[in-house]
Amino acid sequence: CRPSIVPILYHILSLLFVDLDVFLCLPQPPTITLQSPKDYIVDPRENIVIQCEAKGKPHPRFSWTRNGTHFDIDQEPKVTMRHNSGTLVVDISGEKAENYEGVFQCTARNEHGTALSHNIAIRQSRSPLWSKEKIDPIVVQEGVSLVLQCQPPVGLPPPVIFWMDNNFQRLPQNSRVSQALNGDLYFSNVRKEDTRSDYICYARFPHTQTIQQKQPITVKVLNRKCVRACLRVRIGASDDRKPTFLIPSGASSTQLVLRGQVLELECIAEGLPTPQVSWTKVGGDLPTKRTSFLHHQKTMSIVNVSESDAGEYRCSAKNQLGSAHHNIRVTVRAAPYWISGPPRNLVLAPRETGVLTCRASGTPKPSIAWSMNGIPVENSIDDDPSRRVEDDSVIFTEVQPGASAVYQCNVSNEYGYLLANAFVNVLSEPPRVLTQAEKVYQVIRHHRALMDCASFGSPIPKITWFKDGSSSTLDGEPYVIHDNGTLELHVAQALYSGKYTCVARNSLGTYENHVYLEVKDPTRIMRQPEYKVVQRGMSAVFECKVTHDPSLLPTMTWLKDNDELPDDERFIVDSDTLTIAEVTEGDEGVYTCIMNTTLDHDSASAELSVVGTYPDPRPPPARPGGSVYIFLLQQLHEYFIPSRQLTFSASGEPLKFLIQYEDSLHHRGHWHNLTEAAGTRTTANLPLSPYAHYTFRVLALNTVGLSRPSAPSRMYKTEAASPDENPTGVHGSGTEHNNLVISWKPLKGIQANGPMLKYKVMWRLKDVDTDWTSVVVANVSKFVVSGTPTFSPYELKVQALNKHGSGPEPAVARGHSGEDLPVAAPDNTQVLVLNSTLVEVHWDPVSLKSIRGHLRGYKVYYWRELSLHKHNPRHVEKQILDFSGNHTHGMVPGLKPSSHYSLNVRVYNGKGEGPPSPSQMFETPEGVPGIPSFLTVSDPGLDSLTLEWGPPKDQNGRLTGYTLTYQPVNSSNEPGPAKELSLGPNETNVTLPHLKYSTRYKFYLSAKTAKGAGPAIPQEAVTIMDEGKPGGGEEQEEDEKVVWQKEYVNDSQGVVLRGLKEGLVYRVRVVAEGLDDQSPHRSEEIVVTVPAMTSRQVDIATQGWFIGLMCAIALLILILLIICFIQRNKGGKYPVKEKEDAHTDPEFQPMKDDDCTFGEYSDSEDQKPLKGSRTPSSGRTVKRGDSDDSLVDYSEGGGDGQFNEDGSFIGQYSGKSIGRDTVQGEGPESSEAPSPITTAMNSLNSFV
Repeated sequence: CRPSIVPILYHILSLLFVDLDVFLCLPQPPTITLQSPKDYIVDPRENIVIQCEAKGKPHPRFSWTRNGTHFDIDQEPKVTMRHNSGTLVVDISGEKAENYEGVFQCTARNEHGTALSHNIAIRQSRSPLWSKEKIDPIVVQEGVSLVLQCQPPVGLPPPVIFWMDNNFQRLPQNSRVSQALNGDLYFSNVRKEDTRSDYICYARFPHTQTIQQKQPITVKVLNRKCVRACLRVRIGASDDRKPTFLIPSGASSTQLVLRGQVLELECIAEGLPTPQVSWTKVGGDLPTKRTSFLHHQKTMSIVNVSESDAGEYRCSAKNQLGSAHHNIRVTVRAAPYWISGPPRNLVLAPRETGVLTCRASGTPKPSIAWSMNGIPVENSIDDDPSRRVEDDSVIFTEVQPGASAVYQCNVSNEYGYLLANAFVNVLSEPPRVLTQAEKVYQVIRHHRALMDCASFGSPIPKITWFKDGSSSTLDGEPYVIHDNGTLELHVAQALYSGKYTCVARNSLGTYENHVYLEVKDPTRIMRQPEYKVVQRGMSAVFECKVTHDPSLLPTMTWLKDNDELPDDERFIVDSDTLTIAEVTEGDEGVYTCIMNTTLDHDSASAELSVVGTYPDPRPPPARPGGSVYIFLLQQLHEYFIPSRQLTFSASGEPLKFLIQYEDSLHHRGHWHNLTEAAGTRTTANLPLSPYAHYTFRVLALNTVGLSRPSAPSRMYKTEAASPDENPTGVHGSGTEHNNLVISWKPLKGIQANGPMLKYKVMWRLKDVDTDWTSVVVANVSKFVVSGTPTFSPYELKVQALNKHGSGPEPAVARGHSGEDLPVAAPDNTQVLVLNSTLVEVHWDPVSLKSIRGHLRGYKVYYWRELSLHKHNPRHVEKQILDFSGNHTHGMVPGLKPSSHYSLNVRVYNGKGEGPPSPSQMFETPEGVPGIPSFLTVSDPGLDSLTLEWGPPKDQNGRLTGYTLTYQPVNSSNEPGPAKELSLGPNETNVTLPHLKYSTRYKFYLSAKTAKGAGPAIPQEAVTIMDEGKPGGGEEQEEDEKVVWQKEYVNDSQGVVLRGLKEGLVYRVRVVAEGLDDQSPHRSEEIVVTVPAMTSRQVDIATQGWFIGLMCAIALLILILLIICFIQRNKGGKYPVKEKEDAHTDPEFQPMKDDDCTFGEYSDSEDQKPLKGSRTPSSGRTVKRGDSDDSLVDYSEGGGDGQFNEDGSFIGQYSGKSIGRDTVQGEGPESSEAPSPITTAMNSLNSFV
């Protein structure tokens, strides 16, 4: 290669991505650029192509090994190697592809070294047929589980499994029927509709795109009432049952997954009703962004697995009868992977020092082996004293000429390997500047300028810049020299134009290159096109006056609605105008002129509106006023300009007048309030604006309200004048880092004071420019200045113009050009740990120049790297705290105790965030643990309970144990004495003996670390009597933790619930169940309270207090009998006897003396009726319904009333006597209340 053409070749070949060292004719060891994958499965129907491409100088030679031995291509007539390539092509016509299976490796070598490809395992794809088999029909009972096995043939790669019917329609799958990962079809429970004869498993082999079919499977589902003794019936419980897992088996299992792969966990459960499956991670959260659920929640998939995904996962299956759980312990291993990329090529000059680094990781930790030119370093014949191998690095010290070689780094563990080539090229080359000589750089003023100085040399040259032959180097403001030698000017000015010299130096020589910088004036549209309102058929002319640098060639382009102009001869484009002849409504739109040069452009737009002929401006005839009879004398008396005097009169007694105007020139059809006049006046002086078409009307106002408006006056046109005010709200900001958007609030039409309203926009760099740059724009509200330096202060002015002159001198506003992202990060970031959940962060502020925008504040990014204890998973989700304003410190709360955290700080402006500060790691101390994850009570007995719990989700340190506090609670919710029990950190259950029977207890369990106890989780439970559970199962509501006991009643209308506990309140309801896909009907709930027993049920006859009470009662009765006997001997009479003796009634019943009791009055046949009752002549017994005044009617018991000693009726509060004859005409009645179950059944029957 000739050095004189090197710069030109560099410029051309760099665009083609050709390697620099190659076209510079420099020696280079081989580098592998293309190779086939490690696991290469080939199609047996196509030729085998094994790729191996490499580069180097001179071009490398290629050879191959197969299964570790030399592969002689000349001896293989079917194998050819492509020209100038190492790629092999195997022609398999008439051959079997399997004859070429094996492990191939490519070698590329030249005189400077040898590079190796990785091992390429060639395997032929296989899609074997299904073995012939006879599948007997499967007969199952309705409700049992079922598995249809697919068992596809082993293929390469494994096939894709799916189930279809004879019509090639996919079989429907749902939460009850689903396909497992191994291809089998699982039924959680079968139904009658599952009966069919075409369950067909298909296997699709993706590499050969072939599909194989299994023999159809017939399934017959028998009704529950079918006799189970039928042949080949799979006997199973078809009643409702709680879930159990079909796969996986047992209470727990393990699974291994490699980093970066997809973790698929599967749980399929059977049960009736169909169980629902859910997933959780024990002691952690699922990575929501990488987690998905397939096959109706039965499969959980986590993509791109990392070490933080290791841990224990729990799948839960649940239906109304209970739940089942299975824990899967996931272990994450990692094949070797690069930490910071593979080792990089090294170019050294003689006696220089360098390092090749092969930094990789894996689980378990991989081993690293170095080779040179394909030979292990330890076996190398060339024992180079300048080379030293230290684990993952090869260190070169004062390398010698001729030490060029290719080094192979092989990183491996039991799960895979990585092989990388990196060469060391020892070169002695004087510097060369590769940038084209005498190149001219053109840039627009105020834009950024970049001048290249691409160089090559060994040792690496040092770059310096000079201007216009000066001996002083360009270093510091306004120049910046980048690491690649490029010279940058942030803001180009005319004075920076000139000749620049780039000098490249190393120990072998010096090379100079000259370039030129030309700073051009920007392109500006000085007169923008204006908004046009043109009558149909007239012509419209848009002007676009432009200034530009005279050395640049401009090109004017016009657009309509951001598209090309219509191909119509009516559109005439001149150098600075666009004329549209005979406009039509279709010509309406936005027209844009764009002036382009080779370096920049500018554009401006205006809108065209097409209207018909103007309406007649004469006002309509006058009409009567409103209820106040107001009218207008259409007289205008001119006293002075621009005011006018309006004369009017009105009837009635108005309080005041309201004068309104319409400006038909600027706002036709809208009336505006102008001024008010007292009700006693008939004239008003009106302040008017220039260049308006006024029409006036007057309204009168009295205590009732406003009158109707008068008829409008004739139109009066004021003369135009120059603007008397400028736009307000002038503001400057940028939408991009290199522009300035100047915006303002435009004047309203009536404020223009004349036609052709425009704005003169002026700007200059504050404290830099002395002259104002200005441009005149149309009646718009903003103007964009392009090519401004990033976030620089500007002074701004906007002045109103019209055809008659300019407005007053505008006020100066200030603004900034567009912001860019900050370029610096906060320095000296420090973290002060205050406690286990709070740290304080300090940082040094970023300089305003580096912020490159308005300082909005600082953001602290922090994330939890890992927990100090294995029970807590690793989290990498970043959290952000925003500190607005110029803060230099802040508090970071809410941290997890006992954890490693990383933190960095970033400054941000209106554009966005800057780079992060170096990450600071800190460690939070231990804290008190969180609440235990759960606390449940199981196995309640007469005097014992078993508690089970889970460790806290947030352990916040190393657990030292648990504290269990429990105490009894009486029926008044008054707690009894508390007991405390200390438990070990690894315990998850405890049985409490010697408790009181039939007693409610409260439990409080808290976890402890060295920092103390955390919050306690409460629970309550009641010890029970030693009796069985009522009913036949459990049903748990989904919306609350209530367990319902079930008692099947079939078609009966009532049921007796046994085994209820004394002192408890029960909720009772009746549920009618239909088929599985029908929702059950539930009756209203009834609350039943079972009376409490204060003690055990014992034989009361053996109790001392009962014996004493009976003795006292016997003694009392004995005393009463003695008193009665004494009274009888005295012959005394009771008062009631004396009263009855006064009446001589033969039907009177005396008191019975033989038993010392009063006589009873009854309606039975062996007793007489009471006095005063009417007795039938037939002598039959008086019935309840036969007498109107019998005292029986006043007895609640109906016939068992008695009198006491003073003659009062003592039976009025007594209940009905058991065993008495029932009253005629009334059926038998029960004194017991109806059963709640019966009431609920009757209610449900009426509902159904």
